[in-house]
Amino acid sequence: MHGAIGPDTARGRMFASFGEGSIICHPTTTIFNERYIEIGRGTMIGPNVALSAGMVPGQNCLTSPVVKIGDRCLIGRGSGIVGHLAIEIGNDVWTGHHVYITDQNHGYENPGIPISQQSQPEAPVTIGDGSWLGHGTVVLPGARIGRHVAVGANSVVIGELPDFSVAVGVPARVIKSWSPERGWQRSSD
Repeated sequence: MHGAIGPDTARGRMFASFGEGSIICHPTTTIFNERYIEIGRGTMIGPNVALSAGMVPGQNCLTSPVVKIGDRCLIGRGSGIVGHLAIEIGNDVWTGHHVYITDQNHGYENPGIPISQQSQPEAPVTIGDGSWLGHGTVVLPGARIGRHVAVGANSVVIGELPDFSVAVGVPARVIKSWSPERGWQRSSD
């Protein structure tokens, strides 16, 4: 695909790793500090996806990788994955369009200092194998999404979502879960 980034392109070779059969579709948007980003095999990152490690191009990050995307993932168009400390996306994770995943937030505690000048707390984010994030989902610092979790459209994930669950809302809460003994069951409030 003309203008796309793959493992054998000059831009693709700038990444910490870029798996065989993976692609970042054209047109691209913000992509920087690729040396702190790993992409697995057979992964497709849609057009207009922001993918970055750190705050500014050329920054030396404290961890490596900062962003790790597994094998056979699909990241929907217009999404953003903005890492500063650690974002780990497992294998076979798919997202809808316009999903935002970050491990850093903005401090606002001191009303005498502009928010842009306050501390920016960081907490690692993990998304387990086989999960799905619906259109417009936002994943915030410290979120831990388990394996085979479906997150409904426009949800905001701020905490932990256990394996084999369905979660929706702001903040996202579990509405269904699966176990070998009972199968899928609605959660009680």
